Amino acid sequence: MLKIGNLKLESNLILAPMAGVSDLPFRMLNRQFGAELAFVEMINCRSISYKSKRTQSMLSSGPKDRPLGVQLLGCEEKFILKALDMLKNYKFELLDFNAACPAKKVVRREEGAGLLKEPEKLKKLLKLVVKNSAVPVTVKIRTGWDKESVNAREVALYAQDAGAAGLFIHGRTKAQGYSGAVDYAAIREVKKALAIPVIASGDILSAQLAKKMLDETHCDGLAIARGAFGNPWIFKTIKEFLKTGRIIPQPAKDTVISIMLEHLAASIGFYGERNGVVIFRKFFGWYTRGFRRIRPLREKSSRARTKEEMQEIINRSL
Repeated sequence: MLKIGNLKLESNLILAPMAGVSDLPFRMLNRQFGAELAFVEMINCRSISYKSKRTQSMLSSGPKDRPLGVQLLGCEEKFILKALDMLKNYKFELLDFNAACPAKKVVRREEGAGLLKEPEKLKKLLKLVVKNSAVPVTVKIRTGWDKESVNAREVALYAQDAGAAGLFIHGRTKAQGYSGAVDYAAIREVKKALAIPVIASGDILSAQLAKKMLDETHCDGLAIARGAFGNPWIFKTIKEFLKTGRIIPQPAKDTVISIMLEHLAASIGFYGERNGVVIFRKFFGWYTRGFRRIRPLREKSSRARTKEEMQEIINRSL
């Protein structure tokens, strides 16, 4: 069991927030395979303050989409407070504050991983969020800005002092982005220093790598991101491996195709046919990794515009 504030989870495997990926259809599919807590896409405080229709759509949920986490991105107090006020209209169980996003346009605004350079400012913002949130607050960080400024332990202690109920940490610096080696030692140091739960992420792409993260860092849970791309069964695979040491074989092609068709239908149901098909295109590429002679179909999928076109391409990939 994983306990974050008053939120009690049976599983310590969490579906991370991912821009352009973790929408409602994607979350519901991953929940089928064992993702208990899932996050909506990262929400920009300014966007929700301005009542952006796209941002409001990203917050769409349903009774079975529980427990649900929301992750906020921001650095200006007035917009953070406006965002928190707007979020009162939505039902969710956990609020995460992002101090980890390495995107250039984000750090240029001194948001996301940019806040790792200003631990005192991050602490002040976290205190504000904790004070004004009705649900437990966590924070997502990285190991530091670059290899010369690995300050995860310092930042994590500030977050705990600010009242954070838990901490998510990606085991790379901002400079690394999503490449290079994961710093298991830095995560382990954070875990040793804190009394609150620590949830680790970074290269959790298989059951074996999930176990490696748990064994080397002693963290309390795992946040799975890219490992779930075209692979929602990763949650089931990790659970089985941690429990028995057995590796569940990858699903047969016909099973993958059935899951793709289900995902496509859910995407169309949520966005409408045109947008649903376009949004599903990237998922087709992920689901078919490792398929033989798939390149021509991938090229066709990138141009598909109707439900029938995409269904035909999916069925032909068998």
